[in-house]
Amino acid sequence: MNMFAKNDANSVEEYLSLVPDTQKTDIDFLHDFIRKTVPNLEPYFASNMIGYGSFYYLDSKKKKNAWPIISLAYQKNYMSIYVCALAVDKTSIEKYIKDLGKLTKGLGCIRFKKLDEINLDTLKIVLKLAEENPGVAGARMVEE
Repeated sequence: MNMFAKNDANSVEEYLSLVPDTQKTDIDFLHDFIRKTVPNLEPYFASNMIGYGSFYYLDSKKKKNAWPIISLAYQKNYMSIYVCALAVDKTSIEKYIKDLGKLTKGLGCIRFKKLDEINLDTLKIVLKLAEENPGVAGARMVEE
């Protein structure tokens, strides 16, 4: 089951053109913000969202898979930023989660309805940490 809002996009440009008017300004801003913050992570269309950069892991069948380091997605009632980063220092990561703002946060997922719910200075730090140390705890990481 795909947890991301289904759309007919096949590229980043098509995805951005399909964002509802109520979220368009915020998604466009965040796409530009992510690109400026982590310019080495190339954007691409991935699983009904925009992915930025990739890391590689082996699944349970030992097949090599690529997954976005950072992703941006719109849903019907909110927007999400997914961050796949390995925490070197759990205490600092918890601090960043707290400092992100009054929004819904899950493991690797930041959900919000409006852009002004996010502390952009803290988000910038979190995005850079993901760029420096991508991955998912428990996954068997492999080289490209």
